[in-house]
Amino acid sequence: MATKQDKELTVEERLKMLYQLQTILSEVDRIKTLRGELPLEVQDLEDGIAGLQTRVNKYNDLISESETTIKNQHATIEQASALIDKYTKDQDNVRNNREYDYLLKEIEYQKLNIELAEKKINEATRHIESLKGEMQGAQEQLDDSLHVLDEKKGELDEIVSETRQDEEKLREKAKKLEGKIDDTRLLTAFKRIRKNARNGLGVVYVQRNACGGCFNRIPAQRQMEIKLHKKIIVCEYCGRILIDPEIAGISDVDAKNQA
Repeated sequence: MATKQDKELTVEERLKMLYQLQTILSEVDRIKTLRGELPLEVQDLEDGIAGLQTRVNKYNDLISESETTIKNQHATIEQASALIDKYTKDQDNVRNNREYDYLLKEIEYQKLNIELAEKKINEATRHIESLKGEMQGAQEQLDDSLHVLDEKKGELDEIVSETRQDEEKLREKAKKLEGKIDDTRLLTAFKRIRKNARNGLGVVYVQRNACGGCFNRIPAQRQMEIKLHKKIIVCEYCGRILIDPEIAGISDVDAKNQA
């Protein structure tokens, strides 16, 4: 049985295979274009949602801290009030002025503790109100982003489900065709050209005496060489591999009529 190594492909056969490969990969590109910017939009939304969720969680933590502060300060007020009641009763049983003055100072000190605690409670309450306002804004943004994300994911899933099977078939077909091309350097060059080309075209045919990729005019002598299919010829302007319309299965008349 003959193998790929038993018979070397001609330049014309290689060019035909490259053009077939280009056609298949262009269809893959078309499918990817159908998805447009949706994958990037989905990723950006997911990153933004993660950031918003972190903000909301941070607000919740800060609110909890302030609520704990309020609880602790209420406990301080209760403790200070109890001490004031105790010291006030003790004043009825003092034996001298020094004990009375001591109790009076302790009562004043506890009153200051109550004032300070009430001040901290007010500050914490205002802080909570401010945090809740900011958290509400972040939560609204988060809810809106989640809604948009669901829509974008739905669109993307629908497009992917519709095109996945076609894309997989095309990629498998391209892989098999690559395996038939016996010139590794040519295949590598084609992939490099395709990657750098704005429209993903690595192989183009001559249209109206010009390169089908960059549309720069091709000299008559170079066009003749292209028609002979004896060697690989690239555009001196854009570097794309040039073929004549015949290899692409297009008549000269059709090629000339194309813009």
